[in-house]
Amino acid sequence: MNTQKYTVITGASSGIGYEAAKAFAARGKNVVITARRRDRLDALKKEIAAMAPSVDVVIREADLSSNDETIALYESLKEYEIETWVNNAGRGDHGDIVEPNLPHTMGMIHLNVDSVAILSSLYVRDYKNVEGVQLINISSIGGYVIFPGATVYCATKFFVSALTEGIDHEMRAGGYKLRAKVLAPASTETEFEQTANELEEPVDYSKSSSRYHTAAEMAQFLLTLYDGEKTVGEIDFEKFTIKLSDAKYPYFG
Repeated sequence: MNTQKYTVITGASSGIGYEAAKAFAARGKNVVITARRRDRLDALKKEIAAMAPSVDVVIREADLSSNDETIALYESLKEYEIETWVNNAGRGDHGDIVEPNLPHTMGMIHLNVDSVAILSSLYVRDYKNVEGVQLINISSIGGYVIFPGATVYCATKFFVSALTEGIDHEMRAGGYKLRAKVLAPASTETEFEQTANELEEPVDYSKSSSRYHTAAEMAQFLLTLYDGEKTVGEIDFEKFTIKLSDAKYPYFG
């Protein structure tokens, strides 16, 4: 086994995942970056090499909307010691619930729900008793409130939030060492809206949103959550800063 420690970041080809990989690397953390687009991952590796030449960057191509590829990704990393696993890969689906785009919706469910459940479960199984390890899942403020036109998307993010908080409850109750945390971003300037609405051109957030964060800013919020002891990092609608708190879902243990 490789004796160095690594941080795994899914969905690293753009947006929050791309910036999170750079943010962890800036701290000297070796990273495993994974996504479907190899060219984007290669570009990210070169960018990290220029800013942090001592950091090891491992690339894994994977389509996490496929359960088989999701499991294969995890199995391919057995030789690495993973101190942090960040499940960032996800996509949105905006539209009227009475006229669903089923292929798009089902792909979103597989990515937002199946892959997070699979990778979280496998990581907890293998690392629950390792000191200092963290599982961080990226949800959304849509994982705590429901927005019109995004009902199914919000439901997938409610799952991510409940899953992560539940894991952290279980870790604490069982006396395990792993910590599970969930980041719930608000509007962030990424390719999210473009993909969710299947648009050909990027979205101009300065015109579509009155307030939003850049992906680099959200990556710093992620590090704030990582550094702290709280379970939930929620972006405050009013102040537009991160609000750290204990688990919001009750645990009847």
